[in-house]
Amino acid sequence: MEQHSQTFLDNAHRALQDADRARRRDLLGRLVPAARTAAVEAFDHFEALRRHVRRVRQHALDNLDHYLTQFEREALHNGNHLHYATDDAALNSIVLDICQQHSARRIAKGKSMVTEETGLNSYLQRAGLDVMETDLGEYIIQQAGETPSHIVGPALHKSAAEIRELFLQKHDLGARELVATSDLVGEARQVLREHFLAAEVGIIGANALVAENGYCMLVTNEGNGDLCANLPSVLIVCTTVDRILPRAEDATAMLRLLVRSATGQAQTCYTSFYSGPRREADLDGPLETHIVLLDNKRSDLLASDYREMLQCIRCGACLNHCPIYTSVGGHAYGWVYPGPMGSVLTPLLTSLESSNALPNACTACGRCAQVCPADIPLPDLLRDLRHEEVQARLSPARWRRGMQVHAWLAGRPRLYHFLSGLGVAALALLGRRTGSFRRLPMAGGWTSQRDLPAPQGRTFMRQYRRRQRQRDAR
Repeated sequence: MEQHSQTFLDNAHRALQDADRARRRDLLGRLVPAARTAAVEAFDHFEALRRHVRRVRQHALDNLDHYLTQFEREALHNGNHLHYATDDAALNSIVLDICQQHSARRIAKGKSMVTEETGLNSYLQRAGLDVMETDLGEYIIQQAGETPSHIVGPALHKSAAEIRELFLQKHDLGARELVATSDLVGEARQVLREHFLAAEVGIIGANALVAENGYCMLVTNEGNGDLCANLPSVLIVCTTVDRILPRAEDATAMLRLLVRSATGQAQTCYTSFYSGPRREADLDGPLETHIVLLDNKRSDLLASDYREMLQCIRCGACLNHCPIYTSVGGHAYGWVYPGPMGSVLTPLLTSLESSNALPNACTACGRCAQVCPADIPLPDLLRDLRHEEVQARLSPARWRRGMQVHAWLAGRPRLYHFLSGLGVAALALLGRRTGSFRRLPMAGGWTSQRDLPAPQGRTFMRQYRRRQRQRDAR
C-alpha cells in the first residue's frame, strides 16, 4: 500500500471539513469505548489475564527462534507448506507463484492487515488475477476503490446511504430499493457466494500461530474466513513471525482480551483453528495449504527499544479511545495502521523521515496505554520517536526553535512562572468581554478550527498556592 503519512496535517485538515463523517467518528468514539468498558467490567479477571498474556507474549518473543522452529516442525508434520518472506515483495511473489502453479484465476480473500501492508491485492491484480475481498467491510471499500479506515472495521467511515449507492452502481442486479441494512448485507452475500464457489485459491490471515501443534488461529464475526479456507482447493495463510504463541491455551487467553477490547463482545462469532490440508477422512477443506510468514522489519523491532510493539494484538482499542483518531479518522494517517499504534508502527516499518508527523499526532492523554490489552506504553514510544525526530532534525526549524525556547524556560522555573503569569493575565484582560479568541498570534493551529477560551486571570500554580495559603490560614 502506498504511503502518504508525510501529508498527515493536510489529510487531517481535509477530514475535519467533512461534517457527516466527523459525526460518525464522534459516535464511534463514544459507543465503542462504552461497549469495551462494559465487557471488561463484566469479566472479573481482565487485569490478571492481561498481565498473564503479556508475560506469555514476552516469553514467546524472547524465544522466537525456538518457537518458530517448533511451529515449522509441527506445521510441516500436519501437511502444510511453509514459506518465509523477508519483506513485502517476497510475500507477494510467493503468493503469486503459488497461484500460478495451480493456474488459479479467482481468489477469495479474507481480511488481512498483513496483505494490506504488502499491497498484495494490487500485485495479484496486475498479474491478471481476480481478487475478491470477502469480509463485508473490506468488500465495500474494495468496490469503492478505497483503503481501510480502521483495522477492525475497515468501512466505518462509510454511511449506509453511501453503501447503497455503491451497490446500485457496482451490482448489475436490476431495479431494487435496498432500503434496510439487511438488504445491503443480503445483496453482498448473494454476490460473494458466487465468488466463494468459483475461487481456486483462498487467502486468509491469522491472529495467532500455535507452536505446540502447528495450528493457525483466525477470529472473525462473519464466517467468511472459514469459507475462504475450506471451499477453494488451495489455502494460503499470510501472517507475521511475531504472531507465534507457545500453546493453544495461550491463544485462547489472548482471544479473551482481543474480543472484549475490539468489539466489546465476550466471544466472536467464529474462532477457527486450521491444522492443514484435508485428510483422507475429512469431508471438506483445502487439498493444499501454504503458510507464509512475513518478517518485514519485525526482526529489527525485536532487537530495538521498540520491541514492545510486537506484542500488539491488533484489537483497535487505542484507535477507538484516541481523540486524534476519532477527530480525523484513519485515512489521515496515510498508511495501513492508523491511530496510536500506527503512529508508532508506521515510522518503524517504513521510515521516520517519511512519517515524522505521526508521532506528533498525540495529545499525551494516555488513554491508549490505559486500554491497551497488551499493556504497551504507547505514549512513551511516541515520545521516544519524537526525540529521534528532533535528533535527526526532521521537524520544521520553527518547531525546533520553539521547543528549544520552551526547554530553556522550563529549566528556569521562576522566570517561567513569571512570564506565564504575565501572559495569562494579559489574555484574561483582552478576552474578558467575549470570553474567547477567534484569532490569536502563534495559535493559528488551534483557532483555525475552534475558539480559544480566555483564561480566568491566574495560572494554575498561582491558584494552587493561593488555596494552599488559605488552607494553612484556617
